[in-house]
Amino acid sequence: MNVLIIGGGKLGYYLALTLLEHKHFPVIIEYKKQICAKLANELDIPIIYGDGTKIEVLESAHISKMDAVISVTGKDEDNLISCQLAKKMFSAPKTIARANNPKNAAVMRQLGIDITVSSTDNIARLIEREVDTAAIKQLVSVDHGESTISEIQIPEHYRLEGISLSQLNIPEDSIIIAISREERTIIPRGSTQILSGDKILVMSKNTVLHKLKMLLKLDD
Repeated sequence: MNVLIIGGGKLGYYLALTLLEHKHFPVIIEYKKQICAKLANELDIPIIYGDGTKIEVLESAHISKMDAVISVTGKDEDNLISCQLAKKMFSAPKTIARANNPKNAAVMRQLGIDITVSSTDNIARLIEREVDTAAIKQLVSVDHGESTISEIQIPEHYRLEGISLSQLNIPEDSIIIAISREERTIIPRGSTQILSGDKILVMSKNTVLHKLKMLLKLDD
């Protein structure tokens, strides 16, 4: 997955590292030359020097090829403008903006930003819960936000067609509740197979969603 990060401060740096660990392809836009040089020395990814609120700078980062745009600068107005441009000018599939002032979060959503978050921890979590788990639909948040009940859509021509649940070694902090197949609900057992087109209902800790996605080979 290609992800454009606007803002190369501590948060942008951390997000890039997280994405790299999860086998994604981040690009960072940063307007301070000194920070750009530091990022270039420490990260083996494209670093674009420039203002992320400018169309020409976004184009130089190949924004049209991005699956998500995340703006995490220290200025809410810049985060809003960058994400609005990404959505309206370049049809970015997903935009995420940091709201340094929590009071701005609702307004930013009303102005077209897909997701706004107001804390560093929440933004980091979105890498695993929103960007990284695009094939997993979050249905219900439980356990004070630490866990979710999610729906996993198995694609057509699934490469693991016919694999049984017992062969998957599902993470301890997750449990498959049910499988929906051709308008039938299946209560799963260890011998239950996963087939193309299945919808899997799972309850899990948020921390294992990435592992679950990798286990199911949903990136292929």
